[in-house]
Amino acid sequence: MNKAIGMIEFKTVASGITATDVMLKTAEIEVIMASPVCPGKYIATVAGEISAVKSAIEAAEKYNPAMLIDKFLLGNPHETVQPAICGILDVKEKGAIGIIETFTAASAVVAADTAAKTAVVELIEIRLAKGMCGKSYVIFTGSVSAVTAAVDKAKSEVKDGWLLDSTVIAGPDSRLWESIL
Repeated sequence: MNKAIGMIEFKTVASGITATDVMLKTAEIEVIMASPVCPGKYIATVAGEISAVKSAIEAAEKYNPAMLIDKFLLGNPHETVQPAICGILDVKEKGAIGIIETFTAASAVVAADTAAKTAVVELIEIRLAKGMCGKSYVIFTGSVSAVTAAVDKAKSEVKDGWLLDSTVIAGPDSRLWESIL
């Protein structure tokens, strides 16, 4: 696992791909995921040493600031954030469900990291804009008190204006779990 992850989110595919190229030429980083997302935006998530990721994100931001929607840099992400972005987490215990929905992909990842660091919760998924008209969400599980604390803290860490909705489902129906997993 890398020591830092970062993301850029651009309004257009052309600017996003070019900014990703700028990041790769700026610092020794690894692309975790880079792709167009709804509605014609582009996101790129990168990993590496914190100084490298910071340099890469700063270079991308300078490339075309008018097209940049959002970004983040997590210096010490929770160990489940990167697997949740890639969709490779296996839920061990099904408890209460917490959901944070945001207007940007970057905000959802920051919310996920905050939730995972706030309480004993298991990340289930970080859905980044695909099939969501550019919105994103994070879903996690744990005890009712842990999920509630994680949702409350994560909401407070989402940039002003980027939080769309949140919920805590204390006792989800087993059929809901089937549809989520």
